Amino acid sequence: MTPGTPGTAGNPDGTADGPSKNGSVGASGSRAPGSGAAGARTSGSGASTGGASTNGSSNGAGGTNGAASNGAAPTGATPWKRPAPSLTTDTARPEGGGRAAPGDAPAPARQWPLLTVLGLAGIGLLVVGTDAFPQSFRIGTMLVGAALLLGAVLRRVLPSVGMLAVRSRFTDMITYGVMGGLIVLLALMVQPGPWLRIPFLEDILHLTVT
Repeated sequence: MTPGTPGTAGNPDGTADGPSKNGSVGASGSRAPGSGAAGARTSGSGASTGGASTNGSSNGAGGTNGAASNGAAPTGATPWKRPAPSLTTDTARPEGGGRAAPGDAPAPARQWPLLTVLGLAGIGLLVVGTDAFPQSFRIGTMLVGAALLLGAVLRRVLPSVGMLAVRSRFTDMITYGVMGGLIVLLALMVQPGPWLRIPFLEDILHLTVT
């Protein structure tokens, strides 16, 4: 050992001490970065592995969630409805075709307008069929025409006439009125001994017959 230079245990004195210190310091320094890099690589590999596993797990979870969402029934969807038929199978009730009496009344009372018209027409046909008196044909026919005229009046006056209503109120009034008026008119003009004489109608009838 040289005087004035402290020695270290396990290392010789003099010039060998410097290089050994430098070498040891260099070795330790080189080992430190190397070991740090190795540790960094190890940490990076671990991080990448952990990231891969994390990504894999997240991808798997996403796939599971997607499969669950695809397999689940949709919520909030409107139920399927059958389309309306293009051809109707029923008919609407005509205007004024309701009951002529309350619903708790018996059936004849609810349909009294129709029964009245049919009853009067039936009486006229019965008079014509029995031929009980000389002018029975004329009077019976007039009763049939009067029944139709009464049906037109009832169709106009009453708000509901039951089964007497066939079409709209206007159509029923025109139909019943025209048919009833023609029947009464022909019954008055029938031969022999007509009760009503209309010259131009007589000429039309003569031309039609001849």
